Amino acid sequence: MLKRLTAALVLSGAIAGLGASVALAALPNGAPAPEFSAKATLGGSEFQFVLADALKHGPVVLYFYPAAFTKGCTVEAHEFAAAIDDFKALHATVLGVSHDGIETLDKFSVSECQSKFPVAADPDGTVIKAYDAKMAIVPGISNRISYVIAPDDKVIYSYNSLDPSKHVENTLDAIKTWEATHKS
Repeated sequence: MLKRLTAALVLSGAIAGLGASVALAALPNGAPAPEFSAKATLGGSEFQFVLADALKHGPVVLYFYPAAFTKGCTVEAHEFAAAIDDFKALHATVLGVSHDGIETLDKFSVSECQSKFPVAADPDGTVIKAYDAKMAIVPGISNRISYVIAPDDKVIYSYNSLDPSKHVENTLDAIKTWEATHKS
């Protein structure tokens, strides 16, 4: 498994380095977001993340990434951490999900997420599968895909690219667009 994971990450890095996007399945806009609960960690403190509870406070950015402490996943975590105040100003919750175990994510949440947003463990791939986020070349891990889910449980945006550079910008723009049309 380690050899397969290493090969997949090398390949995904090569694809990302070329700026290529891999077109894979994603839940379409307007689709109901699958409900889930998962063990998560914020700043190394574990808790149970429940999507329905988070949606009561505003939109949720649910982003999937292949593996903690890999180059692209570290870049993406740093970018979400740097932009977390912008997401909070829009009442949005950010959650990263990977197949990693909670012990690994306890460390990742502190060092790479800078204790600014939670990451959830999905070692059996239940959430990854529900969100069509499996990586085609290594089905046991997730692809890099980001969703924005509105408080009504509907997917309002998805972005699928192994290149981590646009996930934060694109999800933030999607929330701003949604917010502009849903002000009360």
